[in-house]
Amino acid sequence: MSLFSDNIRYLREGRKETQHEMAERLQIKRARYEPYESGKVEPPYDILKKISSHFGISIDLLLSIDIRKYKIDELLKLDDNRIVLPIKVDRNGRNLIEIIPYKARAGYLTGYADPEYIESLQQISLPFLGPGKHRAFPVGGDSMPPHTDSSFIVGRYVENLGEIKKNKTYILITLNEGITYKRLNDKSAESLLVEPDNVIYNPYEIKLSDILEIWEYVAHIGRNDSKPEALSGESVNGMFLELKKEIIDLKKGMGKG
Repeated sequence: MSLFSDNIRYLREGRKETQHEMAERLQIKRARYEPYESGKVEPPYDILKKISSHFGISIDLLLSIDIRKYKIDELLKLDDNRIVLPIKVDRNGRNLIEIIPYKARAGYLTGYADPEYIESLQQISLPFLGPGKHRAFPVGGDSMPPHTDSSFIVGRYVENLGEIKKNKTYILITLNEGITYKRLNDKSAESLLVEPDNVIYNPYEIKLSDILEIWEYVAHIGRNDSKPEALSGESVNGMFLELKKEIIDLKKGMGKG
């Protein structure tokens, strides 16, 4: 806990508060607070919450980042103590977008809140995206046409659940699936009902407690690997998907009969 201890001492001294004053704000005695700051004792969760609230800084930041290296007023503050990291900009003041490579896709689930992991990622700048924190994720599988396995989707970080809307697509970081890209079908107080754009897959629920991050789809980065089609109109793949949809609808109709 030495990093945490250094952080709270640094923050307390920055506010010119004594250990006695800090202990009073936490509603504990100074003799109990001092070991937290010296690193001799780990504070319980209820005290962590109070310290986080007092300084206005998330618990994960207090525990994992050397705050002395950053300017507090330049940190991105988000709801529910999610990821709290500086917004990096290039020399022209434009937001930098981290790219999650295919090889590092699996590691994102454990590295999404690790500043060193995020800082190690390649970065690009897309000035037309506007304000907000953006990140590029690799597309995998065939559930979200027309995005292919060779492309990336850029998402804007969603700060609270009130921002998400039905029929929009989102990159969801979940405990069970890792990085997944789905369309929002419906939402409740406990879960989201999502669905792939590929009609052969069914909608399913994701519990809010399993969601680590939500990024709203804003842009697509890819290359044209397609070959000239012998048929005009829809591609063979598109026709195949449409045929599957017709078969599914036909089976539903037969079931009702």
